Formats: sequence, C-alpha cells, structure tokens
Amino acid sequence: MAIAGLISNRNLGSFIASSSSAHQQRHILSLQATTLKHQLGGHKRRSFGCGMGTRLRFRDNFIKESGGNSKINTSRASYKSEESDGVVDSLPSADGSAEAILVQGNLRPWWQQFPRRWIIVLLCFASFLLCNMDRVNMSIAILPMSQQYNWNSATVGLIQSSFFWGYLLTQILGGIWADKFGGKVVLGFGVVWWSIATVMTPIAAKLGLPFLLVVRAFMGIGEGVAMPAMNNMLSKWIPVSERSRSLALVYSGMYLGSVTGLGFSPMLIHKFGWPSVFYSFGSLGSIWFLLWLKYAYSSPKDDPELSEEEKKIILGGSKPREPVTVIPWKLILSKPPVWALIISHFCHNWGTFILLTWMPTYYNQVLKFNLTESGLLCVLPWFTMAVFANVGGWIADTLVSRGLSITTVRKIMQSIGFLGPAFFLSQLSRVKTPAMAVLCMACSQGSDAFSQSGLYSNHQDIGPRYAGVLLGLSNTAGVLAGVFGTAATGYILQRGSWDDVFKVAVGLYLIGTLVWNLFATGEKVLD
Repeated sequence: MAIAGLISNRNLGSFIASSSSAHQQRHILSLQATTLKHQLGGHKRRSFGCGMGTRLRFRDNFIKESGGNSKINTSRASYKSEESDGVVDSLPSADGSAEAILVQGNLRPWWQQFPRRWIIVLLCFASFLLCNMDRVNMSIAILPMSQQYNWNSATVGLIQSSFFWGYLLTQILGGIWADKFGGKVVLGFGVVWWSIATVMTPIAAKLGLPFLLVVRAFMGIGEGVAMPAMNNMLSKWIPVSERSRSLALVYSGMYLGSVTGLGFSPMLIHKFGWPSVFYSFGSLGSIWFLLWLKYAYSSPKDDPELSEEEKKIILGGSKPREPVTVIPWKLILSKPPVWALIISHFCHNWGTFILLTWMPTYYNQVLKFNLTESGLLCVLPWFTMAVFANVGGWIADTLVSRGLSITTVRKIMQSIGFLGPAFFLSQLSRVKTPAMAVLCMACSQGSDAFSQSGLYSNHQDIGPRYAGVLLGLSNTAGVLAGVFGTAATGYILQRGSWDDVFKVAVGLYLIGTLVWNLFATGEKVLD
C-alpha cells in the first residue's frame, strides 16, 4: 500500500526528511510532496487496515520565507473515510522532521453505529407486527373454514373466543417471568410458541374442533407474554427522554400488523387457499427469531458490543438493577397509581375493543356499506392509530425534553386518549352522511392512539423494575374489558340502539379521565 511505507510504528512514521540547508529543505520537501501525491493520486479508494473504502486528500504548505530566513511549516496528508472523520495528520517532531499521526475517528460502518437500543425497539416492533398478523388472519380465514367444515355461528364464536383463554392466562405470568428471567427469553419464547400454533392451525382444523380450540388457546398463551416482556425490556433499554416515541413505535407495529394481515389474507386465500395464510404468516416467526437471538439482550449490561457512550445515555449515571426475585404484591397493590393504571386500562379497552370488533357490523347495518366496503374501511382506523401513536410519542418526548414534568405529560396525553374518542363517538348520532361517520370513527381511533404516550408508557415510569408485572396486571383488566364489552354490546343492541352502545363507551371514557387525572403520576413509586 502506497501510504504504508510512509508511516512508522511510533507515530505512524516519519515521512519528511530535514536538512540544514534551506535549499535542500525546499528540494527534498518538494520531491517528497510530488512522490506522495503521485502515490496517492491514483488510489482515491483504498483499504486502510480495516477494509473500508477511503478518500485521501493531500494538502501542503512547504516553506515560507521571511526576511531571508527559511522556515519549515509542515506537509500534511489527510485521511478521511467514507464513514468517519479519521485524519492522518503530520506534526513536527523534535528533530525538525514531520511525523504522521492518526487522529482517531469512528471507523465503523454506519449499520454498526446505529444505536443498539433502537435495534431492540425495531425488533420489538417486528414482533408486534407478527403478533397481530397472526391474530387477525383467523377473522378472514374463518369464512371459508366455516363453509368447509359446516360450522354454525355459535361454533365460530367459540373458536374466536378460544384465543382469549390462553391470552388471559399469561398476562400476569408473562410479566413475572420477564421480570425474573429477562425479556429476551420470554418474548423469544412467545413468538416461537405462537408461530408454531399458527402453522399448526390448518392441521388442527382437519383433526377436529377440540384440537383447533386447543391450538387457538395455545396461540393466546404465546401472544399473552408479548406485551409484558416487551415492556420489561424497554424499561431497561430506553431512557425516559425516548420512552414515549419508542413505545409508540412498538405499539404501532400491532396496528400495522392488523393492516397487513387484513390486506394480504384475502389475496392469499384467493390464490392458494385458506391454509396458506397460516403457513406463510407463521413461518415469518422463524426469521424474526434468528435476528432476535443474534441482536437482542435483556438489558444493556448483557450486550458486549454496547459502547460506553450509549450505556451512559441509557443508564443516565445509575447502575443497572439485578433481576427481580420476589414480586412484592402487597406493596404493588397498595399504590393508588397502580390502580389508576388498572382502572384506566379497563375504561380505555372497553371503547377500543367495541369499535374494532363491531365496526364492520356498524358499517354494514347503519351506514349500509356492503361487506367488501366494510372490510376495506376497517383497515382505516388501524392505519390512523399507527400514524397518530407515533405523532403522540414525539410530542410527549419533546415536552419532557423541554422541562415539562413526566406526570403532566402523561396526564395530557391520556386525557387526549380518553376525551378525543368520547367527543367523536358522541357526534356519530348527529352526522348525516356515511363519509362523516367514517371520519368520526377514524378521528376517534386516532386520538385514542395518544394513550400509547399516556397509560401505556406509565408502567415504566412508576415501577421500572416491575414493568412487566404492572403491564400484565393492567392488560388483564383491559382484556376483560374487551371480552365483557363485546358481549355487552350484543346484549345492548338486542334491546336498544347503537347510540346506547356509544353512550356506555363515552361514560367509561369520562370515568377513566377522572380517575387518571386524580391518581396517576409519572414519578417512581416502586423501587
């Protein structure tokens, strides 16, 4: 290599000789400069000890003469990488010669400079994308499946509900496991478990209804640990200044998973048959798992490639805590902010599950859309939630960075998440056109997504060591709200109207707003 012969071991080499004669100095320096330019000129992109493409530039100021006295200034060769600002510079040595030194820069490629904590966030985002893809595919595949196996409506409802049997079972257990054994193990287990159950679904359906019910419950077991395990990991990896936007991005993966699942399932069924949905979606989990094994760690202290600089950003000067060995249930349940989380999660999910479960029926019965139009419009709220969840996350983190207290930010964001849907649902009885009704539903779900920066971020605020358990507790209440709310809506519609359904949801949103603003906090109450 041309530059290698010019650099010594001590300061990467002396490459300019000096002489007592000013004329000789000028001659030698000019010759040396010409030689170096010639050697480097044709090698704009060469390897420099690390296999990276480089860009070399030469700059020289040889001799400045003043008042008849000759003075050696320096000759300088600058080295610059495509990915770094590293410079090979020449400095005068004690004997008057100039020696080249390496001004150390970051020579790693850009993908290795990507923050490790955001690799964790993106992997969690991908797991939640798969989570909802594998969950919603049944809502589309159940139509041809029921025709093939002659299932009635009661059987279809039983199959759909069997998922929640397992899902409820592992909400709290998933939080306990994650806090004790680490989020990497638990979330990895969850994705593998539910992916296998997804692939097994067509086989179980052929074997008989009891086998299908068991497989769907097994799938719920796997997905039930996802949210607590993710919450545990991000509580260790993400500093508070980035908490809202990271959680918003991860949860938007669920919304986009629904969009993807609802969008691709009909096409796959039409071209390859309904089993293809389960085989293709389920197999994606294996790809994710390989990436998870390679790049994910339960906490920053476990990652050998984490830089000291990023570790300081994550930990903020505090030492990482050891995994939880005993869950202090009495202490946890004695804290009013914990109950604010549980009650608010129930109130929030009642309205959310009603809209997402009954929306196609509302579009068809009230707005008179056909089933195809209803299916397409069902994608709109999920997409709206994905967008506004991330908007809310950036707003919340910006407010925190500008000095607003975490408590105030959480209360503002969750108040939007409650009062926004309450307002737009109350307008549905007044709108006159289907287009305005669809707009109200979309705005309701868009404002609902601000909850990701409210109650969904609060578990890590009040008890980062028990973030998994706290989410398991509150999400259990949220799932129960979905189960009871969906059933109650059918009961209300038999005796009342859609206005009555929306009034119940609005009432619960208002109760949630009151409880949240009275008892919630952004300060740590569990250590």
